[in-house]
Amino acid sequence: MSKTEPRLTSLSHGGGCGCKIAPGVLSEILRDTARMPLPKELLVGIETADDAAVYQLNDEQALVATTDFFMPIVDDPYDFGRIAATNAISDVYAMGGKPILALALVGMPINVLSTATIGRILAGGESVCREAGIPIAGGHTIDSVEPIYGLVALGLVHPKRVKRNADARAGDVLVLGKPLGVGILSAALKKEQLNAAGYATMIATTTKLNTAGPELAALDGVHALTDVTGFGLAGHALELAKGCGLTVELAWDRVPLLDGVQALAADGMVTGASGRNWDGYGAQVDLPASFSAIDKALLTDPQTSGGLLVSCTPAAVDQVLDTFRRHGFEAAGVIGEVSSAPGGRLRVRQAG
Repeated sequence: MSKTEPRLTSLSHGGGCGCKIAPGVLSEILRDTARMPLPKELLVGIETADDAAVYQLNDEQALVATTDFFMPIVDDPYDFGRIAATNAISDVYAMGGKPILALALVGMPINVLSTATIGRILAGGESVCREAGIPIAGGHTIDSVEPIYGLVALGLVHPKRVKRNADARAGDVLVLGKPLGVGILSAALKKEQLNAAGYATMIATTTKLNTAGPELAALDGVHALTDVTGFGLAGHALELAKGCGLTVELAWDRVPLLDGVQALAADGMVTGASGRNWDGYGAQVDLPASFSAIDKALLTDPQTSGGLLVSCTPAAVDQVLDTFRRHGFEAAGVIGEVSSAPGGRLRVRQAG
């Protein structure tokens, strides 16, 4: 980036998955959306706010289709491209699919950023696609007021291995693949309060592809799969609960957190999206009386390129954890379970 150019994060009103429209507002927008007749081949649509659409092609293959894009969460253009691409591809993995190709979505203020800077953003995205083993086969560009980058990501999955976010069962155990706290780190970065170690942690987690997805989907004991992104752990756990009509219970003391994020949250490094998330779904979450404001900020913290959340039988937990660790997710762990209580709610325990 040229010394005369502004910081990328200064050009955006929100960064990463914190740019998402708040869940309550989104529900209001979509409430009266006309529903077209759905073909029987559409295995997954918008009905449960799942991670991607899935369309069956034949007895052995279904197409996974998704798109994700956002404004800068970091100032380094190459890192921004890497994070955005990793985040977009994650939704294919979250359905149990294997990515096959991507299309680039690029909106840039061309009178503000140099072509060299924009080129570095695209190069970062290309590097992640190479790591995932897929080409960027096309895309679309526009002149935009704020920098925007992301991908349309396509993948393939066997129709019988599609893992929806709505199929958790009573008695299932919940396993989370990545620690929480990306939104806290991004808020600190934007306020120039994030040290080099914190930045390295942020880049390491947001550019790690969720490659365990297809193997997890192939396990007989895995019932539901999603990834934790802009609505925070609470929001995406609630989607699991609503999908199956049961209650998800989280053991907060078992939820993995990125190093240093509790202290940063205590210092006020919290995104505005965290509060908007709570406003959107807080009435459906039961918190213990001892739950602190810091814990609440982390529970609702928007994750960019967050971890996979798995709902599986107790007997499958060891296989799930082994799969995560073989793919380099050392922090993966059990964070709760699905109870038989009806209602589609989230209940948080301070200790599990």
